[in-house]
Amino acid sequence: MAKIKFTNSDQNFYFTLKNRVENYFTENKIKPTGNLHLYFKTLVLSVSLIMCYTVLVFFTPSNAVIALLVAAFMGINIAAIGFNVMHDGAHGSYSSKKWVNDIMGYSLNVLGANVYFWKQKHNINHHSYPNVEGMDDDIDILPLIRIHEGQKQFGIHRFQHYYSIFIYGIAYVFWIFINDFNRYFKKKVSHLTPLRPLDTYEHFQFWITKIVYFTVFLLIPFNMVGVGKTLIAFSVMAFTAGVILSLVFQLAHVVEETKFITPDSDIMTIETEWAKHQLNTTSNFSTKSAFMTWFAGGLNFQVEHHLFPKVSHVHYPQLNIIVKQTCAEYNVNYFEQPNVLKAIGSHLLHLKQVGRA
Repeated sequence: MAKIKFTNSDQNFYFTLKNRVENYFTENKIKPTGNLHLYFKTLVLSVSLIMCYTVLVFFTPSNAVIALLVAAFMGINIAAIGFNVMHDGAHGSYSSKKWVNDIMGYSLNVLGANVYFWKQKHNINHHSYPNVEGMDDDIDILPLIRIHEGQKQFGIHRFQHYYSIFIYGIAYVFWIFINDFNRYFKKKVSHLTPLRPLDTYEHFQFWITKIVYFTVFLLIPFNMVGVGKTLIAFSVMAFTAGVILSLVFQLAHVVEETKFITPDSDIMTIETEWAKHQLNTTSNFSTKSAFMTWFAGGLNFQVEHHLFPKVSHVHYPQLNIIVKQTCAEYNVNYFEQPNVLKAIGSHLLHLKQVGRA
């Protein structure tokens, strides 16, 4: 793996920005972690998920269309819990209490994946080196998707802007049924990143939470509604969750404006400071939409999240004003798409250009 360094000789921009953000919390006498709004949202999303599951498994609608709609809504619900509850918890921004953050982070295990692996892949690799080939594992989706020109190109990539949504849809299934087990047995977060050794507790929780997930989401439904109906409903749920989870990430880092870096040697220096690199490789979308901000857990404010990952998403709309102002003063890039459709269009156009480059 290449060793990447940032040129941090001139950090006036980040120092100014950081001081302004810290002053915002100090002057308003508020904590940078979550608040009652987040806690209530957690309750709403949790109850909603339980209700969807109960309806599908124990009170299965006789109308197939209604059943599939509930399954799709369940997939949306799973994505929302990932964005709002797990994400803040795993970053340590949900609460000022570590044990609360740990519990919220483990909601990822409840949804089938593993937070121990995710923290290494996302918190460390992705947040330290976004869009850097060989360092940011999040841009290595599957060989069928070429994210930037530093990756291998195959003939099928010419059509990736057409089939990418399908690939995103199966990403959730790959994540919980294949990728996590590959990481566990191969002891690698990705093909380039070794997995930190698991202690006895992490081994135990990996297997227990996987067994519980398979039991709750497959074995019990098999018994209650049958194998065929369960697999159809599960597929709809998983596909919906996969598309939403993948797209939110892609719209934040893989659009026309964002930059990608391919190291040309084992030791490479990026000719910019860390904070400016975050801005060069990240884009916001639909920040004026109250619904999108609520649903996506503030990840439509991806710029603010990358600059201040320890701050809960409930504060991003306020931080957005400070960051934009400071970027304008220092003439620093600030990328943003006005709405989801524009962002999706920019993402697909990027895939088309890279696929045919």
